[in-house]
Amino acid sequence: MASTIQALPTEVVYLITAGEVIDSLASVVRELVENSLDAGATRIVVSLWPQQWRIRVADNGCGMLLDDLQQAATAHSTSKIRSSADLWKINSLGFRGEALHSLTTLADLEILSRTVGGKLGWRISYGNGGEVVQVEVTAIAPGTVVTVSNLFGNCSSRRQGLPTTAQQMKAVQATIQQIALCHPHVTWQIWQNDRQWFTISPAATTGQLLPQILPQVRQGDLQEVKLQLPNPCTDAINRVSPNSSLNLVVGLPDRCHRHRPDWVRVAINGRMVKTPELEQTILSAFHRTLPRDRYPICFLHLAISPDQINWNRNPAKTEIYLNEIIYWQEQITQAINQALSISSNNLKEAVHTTRVSKLLKAAETKGGYNFNPKTPNSSLPTPNSLKAVAQVSNTYIVAEHSGGMWLVEQHIAHERVLYEQLCDDWQLIPVEPPIILYQLSPAQLSQLQRIGLDIEPFGEQLWAVRNIPTPLQQRDDCAEAILELSWGGDLQTAQVAVACRSAIRNGTPMNQEEMQILLDNWQRTRNPRTCPHGRPIYLSLEESALARFFRRNWVIGKSHGI
Repeated sequence: MASTIQALPTEVVYLITAGEVIDSLASVVRELVENSLDAGATRIVVSLWPQQWRIRVADNGCGMLLDDLQQAATAHSTSKIRSSADLWKINSLGFRGEALHSLTTLADLEILSRTVGGKLGWRISYGNGGEVVQVEVTAIAPGTVVTVSNLFGNCSSRRQGLPTTAQQMKAVQATIQQIALCHPHVTWQIWQNDRQWFTISPAATTGQLLPQILPQVRQGDLQEVKLQLPNPCTDAINRVSPNSSLNLVVGLPDRCHRHRPDWVRVAINGRMVKTPELEQTILSAFHRTLPRDRYPICFLHLAISPDQINWNRNPAKTEIYLNEIIYWQEQITQAINQALSISSNNLKEAVHTTRVSKLLKAAETKGGYNFNPKTPNSSLPTPNSLKAVAQVSNTYIVAEHSGGMWLVEQHIAHERVLYEQLCDDWQLIPVEPPIILYQLSPAQLSQLQRIGLDIEPFGEQLWAVRNIPTPLQQRDDCAEAILELSWGGDLQTAQVAVACRSAIRNGTPMNQEEMQILLDNWQRTRNPRTCPHGRPIYLSLEESALARFFRRNWVIGKSHGI
């Protein structure tokens, strides 16, 4: 029998290898832009001519010397690593040395570059396989310009198998936006067919950049948390690393959420990655803070020691192996809890603060018309700092704090308090005489037993319930509450139902002391912004908003027509 195993021709090997890295217009943009970022670029211009299958990426990075340019497109050529040990010290976005070489097998490649401080710029064209076919001196500002032309020209079937131009452009936009979130200091200009398509301006933080990408979200709807983290190691000497940090941007659940989990995103060391374990941790941390079938807005960026990551799981480096995954899940949960709490560190005004409102405050203080002026950053609400003032319609608590006033809906605030207490300490207490229920189905009977109730037959179509959740013991409608619990759901669903049933009803009058106790308890909850059903608990009227409405910045002479 003749041998059937043969070595592939070199050109076929190159095409297969290129297909692992370069499979679309978006992948070309991603690879070239990551090279620009590795070169220290702070301004990147991406130009696309999709009908001509041409892409150009220009940056103001460090540039390349002539010797490096001549070597750049050969197979597995990189300045990022030197040995196998370096694979565990990767601090750059690129390291495999395959992108430019792959492009030479699929397209025409030209690079112009000049180093910072260099007197000459160079233009080099590459042939199939990465060999240099033309070199000449060119006029260029410091930085690099890479032009890819006739992409997939030698593989027409690849072009035919790609999505429509509109879909590819949408993928390019998503790719650039994802990278921009990881590198908020960079200025982006994107052109399509010689017309400016969109821009992304630099920002000090990711939270300040995000509204450019999600225009329906205001910066006041977001909470950003930055934490320095210890490394997950037992060596006390290496316990803290300056490269271990967590940057979290969350949409406050009482202000913004999504129909799909498309904005639960994770980045590690400057690159967006797919990590189902961490994404599920984020979703779990938002559990019972959002309305049904709604999902959070959350961007997580971990900057951690390279030896914690194995990037060699996927050619595009979007899937990784992360060491000590449980440790990072715990840190993420704690960070989200911190972001969702109400404290002096993260309280946000309900009305977005603008330059005008700051001017109003300044004019107000200078004029002396505010009988109790406050500086913008003074005494924000913390537990015990909200003062109960009054009750409106036996439903809303008017609470005063140094920065304004809040309206707190008493039923759902109490519901949040009870729910978290039940989650922390689910207790069933015996009742005598037992509570008698009539005509339970087998499914209802099984559900009550599943959540821990002691229930047994008591006669024809009768059942006796001999223990109940603690908050129900003083209620007259205890039997109705247990029937509600029998209709299904897990233990958390039962806890939500008990909390809702047991919370103080709207329409119930409360005295000053009762209102204050409720406010204090509510502020100490882990997720005080929404009830377990996802409804907002409070409405804030900040001092700046009140000043704008009552026009307290007016000058006396003008306001009296003088």
